[in-house]
Amino acid sequence: MTNLPEPAPVVRLPDGQYAYADHLPTPVQPTGPQVVHQHIHQAPPDRTVQRVALGSGVGAGAVAAGVYFGPLLVGALTAIAANLAILALLAAVLSWGVVTVVKSVGGRDGKRAGRRTK
Repeated sequence: MTNLPEPAPVVRLPDGQYAYADHLPTPVQPTGPQVVHQHIHQAPPDRTVQRVALGSGVGAGAVAAGVYFGPLLVGALTAIAANLAILALLAAVLSWGVVTVVKSVGGRDGKRAGRRTK
């Protein structure tokens, strides 16, 4: 019989080393509120044009042109459509004004001419 004390149980640490359970450091308890760092990222742009172009075997220049000129083309077409709508409204208002002036100034002949234009 020996006078040695009973050995403590051996545990395996997360890094793979073995240690006696009575020599383990006490875990640190957080004292304050836990800070969570959350990174919020913007959604990536739609890359449908790139996928179609790369799938058909074209080069990077065509992909870059599609990505750059695609939204540019949409913006230009929108501006053209807005200009045409304003011109159509302006033409309608001006023609209404001309008909009204011809009816009021022209007497009997002006009223007959105004009826013919409708």
